[in-house]
Amino acid sequence: MNRNHFFVTGTDTGVGKTVVSLLLMRALFASGHTPFYFKPVQTGCRTVHDADSDALFVYGHCAQLADCDPARSVGLLYQAPKAPLFAARDAGTTVDTEALCAMLHDISNAHEHVVFEGAGGALVPITEHMFMTDLMAATDARTIVAARAGLGTINHTLLTLESLSRRNLDVAGVVMVQSPQAVTPEAMVVENIEAVERISGVPVLCVVPPLTDFMHDGEEAVQALGRALLTGGIRHP
Repeated sequence: MNRNHFFVTGTDTGVGKTVVSLLLMRALFASGHTPFYFKPVQTGCRTVHDADSDALFVYGHCAQLADCDPARSVGLLYQAPKAPLFAARDAGTTVDTEALCAMLHDISNAHEHVVFEGAGGALVPITEHMFMTDLMAATDARTIVAARAGLGTINHTLLTLESLSRRNLDVAGVVMVQSPQAVTPEAMVVENIEAVERISGVPVLCVVPPLTDFMHDGEEAVQALGRALLTGGIRHP
C-alpha cells in the first residue's frame, strides 16, 4: 500500500468526490508537494473540457494547475452519464481492464503523490466482472470516502466502509460534505460522525462546509486533511 497516493470514492453519485479531491490536492500543494490528479474513468462528458468534466473542475480551481491541460488527467472518457459498464456499452465498446490497470500502475510509479477519483460509488461496475473497488486495489492507494453530512449518511457510509473492509482495502478516513442546497444542522452532523466512527472504527477526517469560492474557501478542511493524511498517522484499525 502506497501511503502517498489516495483514491477518493463516494457513498453515492453526487456526494462531493470532486470537491474532496480538489481539497486534497490543495492540501498536498500547501504541504510543499506536487500532486497529480487522475480520473481513471470519466462518464457523462464528450470531452475533458465539457462543463461536467471533473478534471476540468479540479484544474480550474487549483491555482498551481492553471496553465496545465486537464486532458492529461483522464484515462477513459464516455459520453453517457452512466456507470462505466453501460457507458462503454453505449459507445459500442467495453473497458479494456488490463490496459486501464497498466495505466494506473504507470501513473502511480511516475508521481510521488496521486489523487485518484473514482466514478460513482465503490461498487459501480466497470465491466461485468470489475468494480470500482478493483481500481482502488490496482492503484495501491489509501481510500478516502466522500459522504453526505445529512440524514441517511450513517447507513450509506457504513455500507461503503463494510464493503471496502471486506476487500481488505486501506481506508484513510471519511470526509463528510455539506450540501449547499440543504445544510444539515450541526447537532445532526455531530451525531452522524459519532455513529460512523464508533461503529466502523474509521475516522471522519473533516466536514466540508458549503463552498462558493472553490479556489479559496474550505481552508479548515484543507488543513484538517493535511494534518490527518500527510503525517501518515491515520490507519485503518
